[in-house]
Amino acid sequence: MLKPRRYPCVNAKVFRLFIILVTTPAVFAVSSMLATRYGANEVAAGPQKARNSNAFLERRPFVHIPGPNPILMSGTEGSWDEGIVEQADVIKDFNTYYMYYHGAPSDKKKWGNVGYQIGLATASNPLGPWTKYGDEPLLGVGPAGSWDDLHVACATVLREAPDKYLMFYCGKKDEKISRPSGNYSIGLATASKPTGPWTRYNKNPIIPFFGYVSSVVRANEKYYLFSAYPVALRADDYSPMSVAIADKPEGPWTILKENPIFPLNEIGAWDDAGYSEGKVTLWEGVFHMFYGGGKEYKPRINTRESIGYAYSFDGLHFTRYGGNPVAAWETNPNAAAFAEVRTLFEPPFIYAYHTLRYIDPAQVPFAKQRTHAIEHIGVQILASQTPFRLAMPVITLESLAGGTSTAIGDCPPISIQTVTQVSLTAECAYKRDARAGMRVHVLSSYDGVSYDTSYLFSFDNDISPGSVGRRTVELNAKVRFFKVLIENLDKDNSLSKIKVTATLGG
Repeated sequence: MLKPRRYPCVNAKVFRLFIILVTTPAVFAVSSMLATRYGANEVAAGPQKARNSNAFLERRPFVHIPGPNPILMSGTEGSWDEGIVEQADVIKDFNTYYMYYHGAPSDKKKWGNVGYQIGLATASNPLGPWTKYGDEPLLGVGPAGSWDDLHVACATVLREAPDKYLMFYCGKKDEKISRPSGNYSIGLATASKPTGPWTRYNKNPIIPFFGYVSSVVRANEKYYLFSAYPVALRADDYSPMSVAIADKPEGPWTILKENPIFPLNEIGAWDDAGYSEGKVTLWEGVFHMFYGGGKEYKPRINTRESIGYAYSFDGLHFTRYGGNPVAAWETNPNAAAFAEVRTLFEPPFIYAYHTLRYIDPAQVPFAKQRTHAIEHIGVQILASQTPFRLAMPVITLESLAGGTSTAIGDCPPISIQTVTQVSLTAECAYKRDARAGMRVHVLSSYDGVSYDTSYLFSFDNDISPGSVGRRTVELNAKVRFFKVLIENLDKDNSLSKIKVTATLGG
């Protein structure tokens, strides 16, 4: 008799449903056909139409916690990513997190006729703070006349060996005759470490005109490349999901004739415009897809987009989760869309990184020194079980001059609607002759945009001249959002290594 395995986000009822799905004669027949076509280790054959939402699934086993957004902003004036930044991929390698993104400049005179290029940011915590790596793109556009001389974007990175990393990305050529927006090809680059330098494969592109690469999974001794394709099938820049399969990263790649494997949802659904990419992760025998699903608005930049979830046993037949969306755009203050979703699994948490678009970019007060706030990068956290404890960075500063305070715009909104316990930990380093300490003020809000003019409460950090002072307090108030202000009570001495962290429990 089969014994249930514990899958993240899958409870006993879901497991029994899975067993029914994978033991039907139809599925066995399909599996046999693919075994003949791709080899005995391949799991399934021709992809069928993706199953609709399943009413037997429990609604919302995920606890959704919005992140301290945005976690990465467009560059300052004159930088290569000044105009826009969008999410690509996030991996963890040893104790460092690497965020790959693509950005575009605003100054055409300085940067020439280039569009998207790939950049990198690093952090020691999945929620940041994130630091951009260098002042130049990690992977720039190709030389004039090459297949990727206008855009390189949508990087997805795999660690192939201790000293070999693979980057799959999409590129586009600068052509006088305009092609459809999604007419990108897929390329490959390699490096000996996550930071590069990255070397392009000399026979790129490995898959011509195959949309926006979303993720690559190794399974059954093969590579599955998932891509948002064909683009603009129903709405501009949105797609169903398709797959190509190969024995080696370089190919040859087989694009399944039965694509798309995850078709558009029915008209009227929350995501009926299509998907702006989504990462597939193979975790304990199940393919988990978290994707950005759009509800079309005109113009396209106003399309509302949330995060959905689907699962599969073979990477080819996906079932929509009945509690979608798992992270709705309305939960994040001033958010219009969570797009280009890429996930990182660290049980019991799933971090869903995404491009963050705003309803009103003018209400992004902490985008200081930025000329553009069109798209930044955010994160949504999904807790797959309770109880849990999540440490979320609230504010991090290198220093604060004597007698000064931070501004309300220096702190992101912290959402605590879905948690039951909150504590705040404040710490900073004091100079040897410090005479006064650091005070933390907490302000509350009902919508995460407008904050009360009076403090919810305040507390003083423990003063410890010549060393680090640290204090933790519990937040008992029932509020939806909060921010903190930091005040240096010592007029003569600066503070350094300032950090306030919220511990969220549920």
